[in-house]
Amino acid sequence: MSQNITPPSAPGDSRRYLPWVLLLFVGSGCAALIYEIVWFQMLQLMIGSTAVSLGVLLGTFMGGMCLGSLLLPRILSSRHRPLRVYALLEICIGVIGLGVLFGLPVIERLYLSFASPGMSGIFLRGLVSAACLLPPTLLMGATLPAISRRLEATPLGVSWLGFFYGGNIAGAVFGALLAGFYLLRVHDMAIATYVAVLINFSVALLGLGLDSQLPRDESDSPSSDKSSPPPAPPSPQTSLVYVAIALSGMSALGAEVVWTRLLSLMLGGTVYAFSIILAVFLIGLGIGSSVGSWCARELQRPRLALGLCQMLLAVAIAWSAYMVADSLPYWPVDLSLATPSDPTTSWQPWINFQLDLVRCLWTVLPPTLMWGASFPLALAAAATRGQDPGRLVGGVYAANTIGAILGSLCFSLVVIPYWGTQTAERGLICLAILAGMLMLAPRLLPEFSEGPNREKPSGLASAGRAIALLLACAFTGFLAMKVDKIPDGTVAYGRSLLKFLPLPDFLYVGEGMNSSVAVSQMSDGSRQFHVSGKVEASTMLPDMRLQRMLGHIPALLQKQPKSVLIVGCGAGVTAGTFTQYPSIEHIVICEIEPLIPQHVTPYFGEQNYHIVDGIAKENPHMVNGKKVEVVYDDGRHFMLTSKDKFDIITSDPIHPWVKGSAVLYTQEYFQLCKDHLNPGGMVTQWVPLYESTTTVVQSELKTFFSVFPEGSVWGNEINGQGYDAIVLGQADPAPINVDDVEARLNSPAYSLVQQSLKNVEFNSALDLLKTYGGSSYDLEPWLTHAEINSDRDLRLQYLAGFGANLYLEATIYSEIKDHRTFPEYFFQGSDATIGDLRTTLAPKPALTVQTLNQLFGN
Repeated sequence: MSQNITPPSAPGDSRRYLPWVLLLFVGSGCAALIYEIVWFQMLQLMIGSTAVSLGVLLGTFMGGMCLGSLLLPRILSSRHRPLRVYALLEICIGVIGLGVLFGLPVIERLYLSFASPGMSGIFLRGLVSAACLLPPTLLMGATLPAISRRLEATPLGVSWLGFFYGGNIAGAVFGALLAGFYLLRVHDMAIATYVAVLINFSVALLGLGLDSQLPRDESDSPSSDKSSPPPAPPSPQTSLVYVAIALSGMSALGAEVVWTRLLSLMLGGTVYAFSIILAVFLIGLGIGSSVGSWCARELQRPRLALGLCQMLLAVAIAWSAYMVADSLPYWPVDLSLATPSDPTTSWQPWINFQLDLVRCLWTVLPPTLMWGASFPLALAAAATRGQDPGRLVGGVYAANTIGAILGSLCFSLVVIPYWGTQTAERGLICLAILAGMLMLAPRLLPEFSEGPNREKPSGLASAGRAIALLLACAFTGFLAMKVDKIPDGTVAYGRSLLKFLPLPDFLYVGEGMNSSVAVSQMSDGSRQFHVSGKVEASTMLPDMRLQRMLGHIPALLQKQPKSVLIVGCGAGVTAGTFTQYPSIEHIVICEIEPLIPQHVTPYFGEQNYHIVDGIAKENPHMVNGKKVEVVYDDGRHFMLTSKDKFDIITSDPIHPWVKGSAVLYTQEYFQLCKDHLNPGGMVTQWVPLYESTTTVVQSELKTFFSVFPEGSVWGNEINGQGYDAIVLGQADPAPINVDDVEARLNSPAYSLVQQSLKNVEFNSALDLLKTYGGSSYDLEPWLTHAEINSDRDLRLQYLAGFGANLYLEATIYSEIKDHRTFPEYFFQGSDATIGDLRTTLAPKPALTVQTLNQLFGN
């Protein structure tokens, strides 16, 4: 702190209330994080979950906070009582929070009346985000500048400002965990909003109570005292402080983007893993801010401290980069050891969460401590005597937030997609070095010296400082060049990497705007498609059967389907299936990650009949006489904004335990599918049985059957045991004539279809129909207590997150088949055909003592 800062002049009695003010900020931060999680979840349902949509949401949210921090000190006079202003802000935030909850359906209807599929409506998405997020975030950003006027720009005052900032982050940690592990898991978005509103109102009442306890002269802002000396002019280096803290914010949010993606590969991309990563990031910021605030009250050279903190940050980022690429993937963590003998017990996932917490703390805590400490140090470095604390905090906070916005957008939308996470981490180190240089390099000049003794350094001292600074830059630059890329095996297998050693050959590895993908080739020549750290498709028989079933069942059961929508391109096998049907004219593939159809799917050309080969150059294009079009958007947003209807909609999303994918398993999503079917149309959807639990599968089926009450389950078995399944729904339920289906398949026009089925060991239509696993009526008793997954709660992603490491597929499908009866109303045909089908689908007799005696002739 500059030597011209005077000691605090506010009466000492009022300082005893400062810990209570700190408590206010804890509550405020908790409510803000709950709102952020809930609003993002609600708005993603409307404007989509692409990286661009997320960037629009994050930029709007943080931009509102930035504007709020800048505007309040300039609009509102410092003569207003700070605690009353703060309380009013909290009340308004709560009221607007309720308004967003109840007003969003109206905004959605307006949005959908103008929106269009794809990426063309970015401006409209920005308007929707601004309408929903700017009003509350402007007020959120104004809270810290408002309460800062309870203090003065002295070392002690700046220290308390840092503590308030740290308290706000501590509350955010609790809010992130409370929302992710309880409110949204047990309740829904409305209940979570009510809790946040209650916190806002409680904080406001406490603030008004504190204000009433202060005498009039103490409740006013100290900076409004007319007897105070005029503010000292800012030093020449103050502007550099704002640039340095902006660079710090840029590296902080850039790192959060990079490490969230990389850590989610190793932890599994569940909603719980994301909550843990966010909480650990905030824990580090909170601890660092508290330590930095404590130090700020005694520092004589805060700019020097800020510069050193940024140089240490460069080293800490290098530590995290090393851990992520070269250490953490090879930790001997066997998640199966935490799996209980009884998978219905609830303690198993919590042990995994403890492992995740330790790994995150070990990896990202060091740099987050430095980022947290930088904010109070920047406050101390920028403060001048008599300055309005609101403007001080607002300026530093706004600079930090502007950097954060640029960091999150640049790294997620530009750096990672074009240059990868390795270059991104090197860039983070360079940003920290640059911020440190801005604070340390001017110290070589006497006019930029600080502290009580601003003496001109000797030539030897200046040379020593210059050499030390160059050595520090060279060392950190060396660390940046030593950053390794994330291992290909981690991109492919994620948390299961050690199970697949030695690794196969990798034909392609890419880091896209939305996800990381890979293509591998095994020693037997089979290929696998990997996304987000798991195998999503392969050329092995069980996977090929499932992918072909998703296409052949609805296409073969209809007489003349013409148009198809495929949600999720993957290896393209399902989409390619439709190119073999003579009646199909138009195929639309909706894919969120551009790398997949452009670079991944062509590696499976033999299996997918080259459906998207060359799509990057010509979109749409013709394949086997069919018009094939790829739309780069998430499937839900495409259907929300498209008026097109289809004869077939097939959906093959990623596992529901992956954060965000549960939106493709909701009641509202299935209703969207039904609304986009032509008369007589059909829907098929993949239902994973592995890495799941009975409760999760029951929820998926009950949700689907709530929209398609005549729906059915079809199983993909390995050696008679369940592996995964699909569900089939019809827009207009009608019986299937098995003889007609068989005749259609055996006609010359369907020769390509016949060969496609034989490639996966379906030698007749009857073989395909024998995969029937049961109807909604059969499973009604089994689904009695299942929960329906809706947009309001997205319950499925929280249920599925508990079963991501369980393999109960055989047991689950066995329970489904135990309820199966022959569907007299569904299958029709000749007596011989129906008799054959009935024999296959008949329930197996229970193995009793009587049946054993009959078998052995006793």
